[in-house]
Amino acid sequence: MQEPENLEHINIPKVIGIIPIKGGVIFPNLVAPIVVTKENLATLVHEAINSDKLVMVVAQKNPEKEEITEKDIYETGTVCMILKMLRFPDGIMRLAVQGISRAKIKRIVSREPYIKAEIEIIKDKITRDIETEALMRNVVGLFRKLVALAPYLPDELGTLVLNIDSPDKLSDFVASYINVDVKVKQEFLSTADVKKRLQRMVQVLTKEIDVLELGQKIKDKVRDEMDKAQREYYLREQLKAIQKELGELGGKDSEIARLKEEVEKKNLPEEAKKVALKEIERLEMIPPASAEYTVVRTYLDWILALPWNESTEDNLDIKRAKKILDEDHYDLEKVKERILEFLAVRKLKKDTKGPILCFVGPPGVGKTSLGKSIARALGRKFVRLSLGGIRDEAEIRGHRRTYVGALPGRILQSLRRVGTNNPVFMLDEIDKVGVDFRGDPSAALLEILDPEQNHSFSDHYLEIPFDLSRVLFIATANLVDPIIPALKDRMEIIEIPGYVMEEKIEIARRYIIPRQIKENGLNEKDVTIEDGALKKIITEYTNEAGVRNLERQISAIMRKVARARAEGKRRKFKVTEKNIVKYLGPPKVYHETILKKPTPGVATGLAWTPTGGEILLIETLAIPGDKGLILTGSLGDVLKESAQAAISYIKSKSKKWDIEPKFFSENQIHIHIPQGAIPKDGPSAGVAIFSSVLSRAKNRGIDPHIAMTGEITLTGRVLPVGGIKEKILAAKRAGIKRIIMPIDNKNDFEEIKEEQRKGLDITFVKNLEEVYKIIFVDKK
Repeated sequence: MQEPENLEHINIPKVIGIIPIKGGVIFPNLVAPIVVTKENLATLVHEAINSDKLVMVVAQKNPEKEEITEKDIYETGTVCMILKMLRFPDGIMRLAVQGISRAKIKRIVSREPYIKAEIEIIKDKITRDIETEALMRNVVGLFRKLVALAPYLPDELGTLVLNIDSPDKLSDFVASYINVDVKVKQEFLSTADVKKRLQRMVQVLTKEIDVLELGQKIKDKVRDEMDKAQREYYLREQLKAIQKELGELGGKDSEIARLKEEVEKKNLPEEAKKVALKEIERLEMIPPASAEYTVVRTYLDWILALPWNESTEDNLDIKRAKKILDEDHYDLEKVKERILEFLAVRKLKKDTKGPILCFVGPPGVGKTSLGKSIARALGRKFVRLSLGGIRDEAEIRGHRRTYVGALPGRILQSLRRVGTNNPVFMLDEIDKVGVDFRGDPSAALLEILDPEQNHSFSDHYLEIPFDLSRVLFIATANLVDPIIPALKDRMEIIEIPGYVMEEKIEIARRYIIPRQIKENGLNEKDVTIEDGALKKIITEYTNEAGVRNLERQISAIMRKVARARAEGKRRKFKVTEKNIVKYLGPPKVYHETILKKPTPGVATGLAWTPTGGEILLIETLAIPGDKGLILTGSLGDVLKESAQAAISYIKSKSKKWDIEPKFFSENQIHIHIPQGAIPKDGPSAGVAIFSSVLSRAKNRGIDPHIAMTGEITLTGRVLPVGGIKEKILAAKRAGIKRIIMPIDNKNDFEEIKEEQRKGLDITFVKNLEEVYKIIFVDKK
């Protein structure tokens, strides 16, 4: 940069040539280069050099415009002296000029060949006071800070500015070097008041420093991030090189390649493949350190792990299947027949849909173990899902991927674990599914257990249709009533009743005793259990429809034998009806027994409980001096209504049946059913209550070997009831010889095996008139 000369003695003419310049402003007392490209301005330069070397430099308003008039230039400019002039072969002229003074164009004198104008010199208005001094120091400090921050300013400017003690020269010096818009620089040039110029300069400098500092912060941050990224890239490249040397795959790129290879290899459905490839594309753009990377990676693992088309081949040998079912379970003919029918249809039609079966029966009858046997017979894998206590719908359908730790539902989890898409899938305890604010899981099962819908089951996590139509779903329940009607309608209900004594003895002989002998480290020569002992265990030590407690009692016997063998006793142990107390202690279960002789007011009814059939002795007492009805024995509403209906019907027949008219008006009728701690309900005791009240009213006893069941109406009709098999077996066990039952239950009776009903006289009735004739038949 050239040092400015002292030009204060120069006389400036009133009319002077104008040189417009683009994108800059020339300030007084400073030397600056300008470029002249136009021929008319070259003429002005030559004339000026040949005379006083003075010209006026003015900034253009629009730097893009080539043809300039007086309207395209600012009014205020700087009178400059041409210090040097260089002309190049291409016609371009480069000048070094030094500003002398501010000037304002008063009027245009001529426009050709260049603009010549009459000017007015602008004198700086300088006030030297404390405020001006403070402004100067502030400007110097800010400018030095700007020099330190701005890469376009040389460091020596920070030193030069310290040597300027004149406020007007300081403002012009700083203004010439600030990288601001031409309009702002023109504002500095046009302001004659130096104090105002310095005040405005403080604002501009402060803003420029703020911009540069922010830019520096951004630059530092970007550089730090780039340094980190470069370091990570370098380390990854090193890791790749090490893994390559070791012959190991690793890193994100190799993982992406492996995932793509797995997707291509696995026989995925078209939609699942499309989704998997799209997720792999997403994975390529996500940094491995991101949490989203793990989420996408887990999702891809689930897609690749599910058995979309992996299935086991069904063994369609019907004879073999029947043999396996008979080996594992005694009786249960209806269930076995249904499975063999499914196999037969599958043999004839390969693409048949699996049935949705629901085994309903009391605990311990072998519902769950039957599912395992079916899987073994079909040659399929077995998977069991316990639904008891499940209250969250997401347990079935899965969580959406927006949740942290989301997973598919238990259906797809089980299929992934078993590895095939056609297992025998047991939904255990479907009647125990709960409902709360998290949804109704049983409603979520509607799609799964519908053969018309489950070919495109949609899990909330996966969101890709999964084909469940090849799965053989088997549900189990203790009761049908708690299952929602829509779900019940989708399933084929198969009732599995409780076992009778003969069946339990056969099950114990075939399955339980051999299993317990093996589990307790014994052999068949060590112990035998006679049928009499088994009967006593069943009647006096257990009270159940199934065989779980029977197995526990037999296990207790085997443990005692095992202890004796361990103590060195080598004799063979024989468990009989007489010595059973030695092994199991005194009897634990009480069963109602029939009376030895007829007693007025007592009738024998038949009840059906979850643990099997029972007999009920219904007692009626007439208490003189009052009237009304008392019912005791923990009776339910339906049973109480049966008692009221029986009394109303007997009252209507009082005259015909020779009952004293005052019997009901002068006596309080008390009906009681023993074992009051056990709740009792249901309409099937109607006939027995009627017989008990009638017996008391006529003061005639009923043969204790007669038992009865049936619902009654006010008009005397006898309606059908349930649990016929269990009731007949209970009657036979108690020594009953004759049973009265509704005629509409005749078909249920005929389904019972001949050996189970042998020795019983069954009388079917339509109405209570017939019951009356049976219970009060003449002695002869």
